[in-house]
Amino acid sequence: MSDYIPLMRTALLQAGEAWATDDVPVGALVINPEGEIKGKGNNQREELSDPTAHAEIVALRAAALAAESWRLDGHTLVVTLEPCAMCAGAIAQSRIKTLVFGAWDEKAGAVGSVWDVLRDPRAPHQVQVIAGVLEEECAEILRAFFKARR
Repeated sequence: MSDYIPLMRTALLQAGEAWATDDVPVGALVINPEGEIKGKGNNQREELSDPTAHAEIVALRAAALAAESWRLDGHTLVVTLEPCAMCAGAIAQSRIKTLVFGAWDEKAGAVGSVWDVLRDPRAPHQVQVIAGVLEEECAEILRAFFKARR
């Protein structure tokens, strides 16, 4: 789990970029099997007026372009917040090997909080899930964002 701390810190920087455009601060990275960052993303829903522009989707699209393939076998996705159902579906469809996330999303999380899309035994592709990496830091940026909006 400690191997992912530097990557999660980089994902938190991406989350800050989302906040700068008045979007919910979530950041994501896709790492190839050699350990190189191949895709970065942050929430861009407000900036792009796109309901699908979640950090995970943005990062997966960038990584797929870099790989010249939608199949991201062996890749790892690092994200600051537990993915929603849409993002969990995209993670499964892209064949990501490992998902690493920081904060839990008790309202819309689909990797254990509300649903568990990625570890459903009926799913055709199983994803290893590592939860709680820098959980407090990832939760704090979200709390601060929503407190500032109130």
